Amino acid sequence: MARRRTGSAGPGQGSGEGSPEPAGQGAGGQRRRRPELTPAQRAMGLLVRREHSRKELARKLEARGVDEAEAEATVARMAEAGWQDDDRFAVGLARMRSHAGYGPLRIRAELSTHGLGDDAIRAAFEALAEAGDDDWLAVARDLVRRRHGPGVADDLALRRKAADFLFRRGFGGDTVRAATAFDIDEG
Repeated sequence: MARRRTGSAGPGQGSGEGSPEPAGQGAGGQRRRRPELTPAQRAMGLLVRREHSRKELARKLEARGVDEAEAEATVARMAEAGWQDDDRFAVGLARMRSHAGYGPLRIRAELSTHGLGDDAIRAAFEALAEAGDDDWLAVARDLVRRRHGPGVADDLALRRKAADFLFRRGFGGDTVRAATAFDIDEG
């Protein structure tokens, strides 16, 4: 066990009085603990990074040790103050997924996993339509063109591959058939 030195300080050591302590450290060189964040501060920390649905925000607060009832109350206060909005979240997520090349079936399924109701999902698709981001056939054709190049309509194996890809991306059967049965050079 090391003994504590008293008296004059050696070379390069502070005298103990008036010597500056490193930032964030208290007496004895121990770090000061940050004060515990309130549920509202935790929620704001999550919301400033990106939008969250009510369900997702409550789940994340609970994962950080906030009681379920308190998490729900905090999320309700955030929504009341306008910091959290399921409709805004739904529109943003739908727009992001649409621009990333996902189809309406996949987008709708993902929105529902976030606990969004039919009204919020419907509003998200209406916002896509207003912005002109709901031309699913054009999106599907663009994906086929970029992924598989020309000749998809003539090559049955390539056409099947493209169709599987579009189905996984969440496009409906009619859209998949139309997107894989056209000549890219003419489309």
